[in-house]
Amino acid sequence: MPHLTTPPGAAVAAETGAARPGLGIPGYAHPLLAPVEWAELTRPGTPLHWAVLNVADGPGGRPDPHCTEVAAKLRGAGGTLLGHLAMRDGTRSFGELLSDACRYRDWYGVGGFYLGRAPAGKAELAAVRRVSDALRGLGPGLRIVLGQGIHPYEGYTEAADQLVTFSGAWADYRWSQVAEWTADHPAERFCHLVHGVPRTHLEEAVRIARWQGAGTVWFTDRRGTAARDPWASLPGYWDEIVSRIGPGVSE
Repeated sequence: MPHLTTPPGAAVAAETGAARPGLGIPGYAHPLLAPVEWAELTRPGTPLHWAVLNVADGPGGRPDPHCTEVAAKLRGAGGTLLGHLAMRDGTRSFGELLSDACRYRDWYGVGGFYLGRAPAGKAELAAVRRVSDALRGLGPGLRIVLGQGIHPYEGYTEAADQLVTFSGAWADYRWSQVAEWTADHPAERFCHLVHGVPRTHLEEAVRIARWQGAGTVWFTDRRGTAARDPWASLPGYWDEIVSRIGPGVSE
């Protein structure tokens, strides 16, 4: 049994089914390499919160017709597409990030942005808030997700709609602990991305996410290596995860 720090009220929410999680897709491969993956996101009943589009470590140098097509289909199905902005731990300039964001908006009609490798320290908060405020100014209702992958300084909750507070392997996730300050915020403010989850442990992974108060999740049995992106393709148990997390399923 994993050792967890459970936020007050989280166990009650899990028992009552108060806030069922949905799926956040951190970035499939290019549509030419992963046509089935992108098509599955528009299947009726898929509990999708958002999916990330990353053309070429950003929007690329020109519109990609294959990405334009999947973006239009996802929007038509009511899904939210986020453009991937590579913050690189805060080393990219404000101007570079805004330029990439404008291309995502103009070329692919994204509904928000995923800031990959966003800083997590208190000292960098002001710079990240400047970027997120500028991104919100690009259009009404744009969603901002900070892809830190760890629990950042709590002030980052004011800079984004959602924080990715875990991104990593199942071996680490099943023994992970949640920061105590997350108990002061609703589950929809947090996302967990976990790779290498065996099919036999999928139910346990869902339970941990609920105990820790994550409203958006992504679990896959694909394993990450230096040469392999675990998020690039569907998990082997895609149908099971959709039915497990989808609407109408009770714990």
